[in-house]
Amino acid sequence: MQDPNAEDAVGRLSHDSSEENDWAAAKAFFDSLKTTTKPRPPKPKNAVTIAVSSRTLFNMVKERKLYEEEGLERYVSYQLEHEDQPFTPGVAFPFVKALMVVNARLRELYPDSEELFDIVLMTNNHAQVGVRLINSINHYGLSIERFCMTGGESPIGYLKAYMTNLYLSKDSQKVQQAIEEGIAAATMFTCDNENKLSDTQLRVAFDGDAVLFSDESEIIVKKHGLDTFFQHEKEFENKPLAQGPLKCFLEALGKLQRKFYAKNLRITCPIRTYLVTARSAASAGARVLKTLRSWGLEVDEALFLAGAPKGPLLQKIRPHIFFDDQMFHIEGAQELGTIAAHVPYGIGQKYHKSKPLKPKEAEK
Repeated sequence: MQDPNAEDAVGRLSHDSSEENDWAAAKAFFDSLKTTTKPRPPKPKNAVTIAVSSRTLFNMVKERKLYEEEGLERYVSYQLEHEDQPFTPGVAFPFVKALMVVNARLRELYPDSEELFDIVLMTNNHAQVGVRLINSINHYGLSIERFCMTGGESPIGYLKAYMTNLYLSKDSQKVQQAIEEGIAAATMFTCDNENKLSDTQLRVAFDGDAVLFSDESEIIVKKHGLDTFFQHEKEFENKPLAQGPLKCFLEALGKLQRKFYAKNLRITCPIRTYLVTARSAASAGARVLKTLRSWGLEVDEALFLAGAPKGPLLQKIRPHIFFDDQMFHIEGAQELGTIAAHVPYGIGQKYHKSKPLKPKEAEK
């Protein structure tokens, strides 16, 4: 009797070989065409794939209101009538532009490498709206070639097929579903007074517990108080925390950072990461840093605030995106002009039901 594990291995090899043949055929086809200055998207398995919804990339508040008040048919007709009018930038627009800056630097250093950011527009818009989205993307010179328009159906099922490393949406339910599927995801909210951001460096700030790490330590705080928490963290200082929903995205950023480090460009690396945590350093910071070390990961800056507000520090950092699981930290960041994204994960969702500055708009 043949070993079933051996059969599985043969099947995987056959699948991988078939996939490689498909990519080779596609490459040969494109290579046979006239030379283009526009770079081809990388293979998904090599890329860091960022899926953004249409309403995070562009400001579609007016169109959404039309849909809610007059229905789908009028909404689609309006989009067709205005398809030559570009959308204005949305809350994720600066982040996407920063990803493109990093890609440009990577292509200069590694012309043949496919370890790049790949941006996918992931939306449940109808295909008829696609022309206006394409026109808007071309108007702003965005490098977005992969689209997923699901015509009213949830796009969540496609995230794994696109090998998504991060999903950004304005629909908290879809974000929750993505996290439950093991995909890093966050809900973005409109920020009226955005800080001026770097146009040469991608800056990403993360909260620690329930974002990069699991919520196990937060559970101790909520149930037993700070003194027990400090004692617990000291006792388990050398035991790594379990991973949280955004750990894999930090890992993906680190992979690209190391490509710059290999060229002796650590100081001028166009990706910079920050840990911005409410933890105290002396009382509870060592376990966090040792956990990152055990994962083979690092952050460029670690800020332990010991319960102080995060907004003023974030205003100095000026990240293109800040991830946190607590809505009051999201609100505090927004009030001072930081683009923030909520990660609906962990025990903090039970204790803090704060309302965002802008009402949640159902994804369109």
